[in-house]
Amino acid sequence: MSLKGDRLKDEGSRLQVTAAGATAGLVARFVIAPLDVVKIRLQLQTHSLSDPLSHRDLQGGPIYKGTLPTLRHILRSEGITGLWKGNVPAELLYVCYSAIQFTTYRTTTLLLHSTLGEGTLPQSAESFVAGAVGGGTATAATYPLDLLRTRFAAQGNDRVYASLWRAVSQIGREEGARGFFRGLGPGLAQIIPYMGFFFAAYETLRPHLSGLELPFSTGGAVAGTMASVMAKSGTFPLDLVRKRIQVQGPTRGRYVHKNIPEYYGGTVGAVRTILQREGFRGLYRGLTVSLLKAAPASAVTMWTYERALKFYSGLGEKREEERL
Repeated sequence: MSLKGDRLKDEGSRLQVTAAGATAGLVARFVIAPLDVVKIRLQLQTHSLSDPLSHRDLQGGPIYKGTLPTLRHILRSEGITGLWKGNVPAELLYVCYSAIQFTTYRTTTLLLHSTLGEGTLPQSAESFVAGAVGGGTATAATYPLDLLRTRFAAQGNDRVYASLWRAVSQIGREEGARGFFRGLGPGLAQIIPYMGFFFAAYETLRPHLSGLELPFSTGGAVAGTMASVMAKSGTFPLDLVRKRIQVQGPTRGRYVHKNIPEYYGGTVGAVRTILQREGFRGLYRGLTVSLLKAAPASAVTMWTYERALKFYSGLGEKREEERL
């Protein structure tokens, strides 16, 4: 199977796509885990670095001053393992999310072809719709794992949850089933256009870049990087709001940032409160590290996905030959 000219929807069986997506998620998560923890810590920081008066209610919480200082602060105060906090639910999240997303993307594309006819929609529009459906479906299906990832990454040395099982039990007992879906609204509002634009951009850029032979990368990885950075920049505020809402509830004051406000009125209320207290820049806390994370995450995901799919497809072809 060639990975150079074909589009993603043309490659592999459903089982092969699912397995390749799970493999890509597993590898990508481990690579970007430290940047993910840094991003979450910066997104949950509510005080302004330029306004000392906003530091009065820190209640002993740290002051993070950018990506590298935050990395150093976590290493110094929590050790190397601090950069992989929440990695168990995060690995489960990435494996399940990627498997569902790629499978749904392929299924939706084929469904569009069978109902509307192939070529009825422009390829970019087709990829946008399939990507949006894939991202939305995967987010809704795996959201409790996303919430658990955020809460574990937000813990400092004072542990809120002793283990994944205890976290599930405590949230279920204290917050009910709805507690596992805090922030789902802004999460879907962010991921649907994000993944729609990502796949549209990726499928557009990939044919033009797939032939590139680069020292440390491939054209497919470059296409994934460019698509992710463009998509992430436009939807970042909703990602921040999702993280803030995810740590609401009875444990809100026990994370590394102990001054996270209580937000009322859902997504709109949270945005209004952030604008009032932190200004417009408050909606973009952690954007730099988010883009730094998005680039390698998407590059590794797409690079691993395509090669895993090629590997699994090769196994399938070999088995077919053996049967003959």
